[in-house]
Amino acid sequence: MNPTDLEKQAAAQAAAELVESGMRVGLGTGSTVGFLLQALADRSISIECVSTSPQTEQLARSLGLVVHSFSGVDGIGHLDIAIDGADQVDPAGWIIKGGGAAHTREKCVAAAADRFIVIVSHEKLVSRLSAPVPLELLNFGLAATLANLETVQLRDVPPSPDGGIIADWTGDVSDPEALAATLSATPGVIDHGLFAPDMTERVVVAQGTTTRHIMIKG
Repeated sequence: MNPTDLEKQAAAQAAAELVESGMRVGLGTGSTVGFLLQALADRSISIECVSTSPQTEQLARSLGLVVHSFSGVDGIGHLDIAIDGADQVDPAGWIIKGGGAAHTREKCVAAAADRFIVIVSHEKLVSRLSAPVPLELLNFGLAATLANLETVQLRDVPPSPDGGIIADWTGDVSDPEALAATLSATPGVIDHGLFAPDMTERVVVAQGTTTRHIMIKG
């Protein structure tokens, strides 16, 4: 296992210790979450999960985790904790997510949880956020949406599980709060990969085999 994967595993194992029997748990998407799923399965505690992507759901079920639907009015509506990775984390607690194109679902799951925990290897900590910022866009009116956004590049990837077009904002990210407001206010933008500090309880960072918890709120 390479050094980065060892750090991802360490952060995931530390976050898994925050999960208690009986909890409803939101599972993110990506390589770091893969280590989390194994860590949760190894603990053999009774939990109910929801997944942010088909890939996570498939792996979670293969490890014996119970995964419920988060869709429709009959789906789970409240979570005790959600755990996910991140692409970048700045000193103020702003986070960029969505390298795996699941940021809309990831944000929905994070917002439904009492506690949102981010797990990262140490190189994900940055002094300042930078492009790209992932976007999910409606196909309807896509040309007009792209014209309004200007600095956007479409990804050559399949649509999201919910049919959204995946793209990346490639412009300035020096004021993430203002950019998040602009992107959210643009018709045709389903959601963006900027997560505000008030969404996250803590970031669990691993450097080597040592982990530390950076408290963002609470």
